[in-house]
Amino acid sequence: MATIFSRIIAGEIPCYKVAENDRYFAFLDINPLAKGHTLVVPKCETDYIFDLDDDTLAGMTIFAKQIAAKIKEFSGCKKVAMVVLGLEVPHAHIHLIPMNTENDVDFRKEKLKLTPEEFVEIAAALNR
Repeated sequence: MATIFSRIIAGEIPCYKVAENDRYFAFLDINPLAKGHTLVVPKCETDYIFDLDDDTLAGMTIFAKQIAAKIKEFSGCKKVAMVVLGLEVPHAHIHLIPMNTENDVDFRKEKLKLTPEEFVEIAAALNR
């Protein structure tokens, strides 16, 4: 059975897409820690990020770097955190999170509640 991320990539589940190429896909996290919190995934379905072959892992990092630059510009944050975390979805993924302090990357804190319109606006800004 395909992971939820594979189903998002295939268009079976809607998302707020930020970027895509032939190997990687990026979309807004629907339970964000900050405006612009984005997930980056490889299109190949692999559970553990360090099980990716070297070329795919390196390419995913370069793809994430390009998106992080857009997140930084959009949010005005000091840095964009790159976090590999999560056991609930068996599909390798990177969280890109705008941050001004390390506390901004605390997954225990309450998530933002954004409207669909806000998600669309953020995705459009990051997709430029």
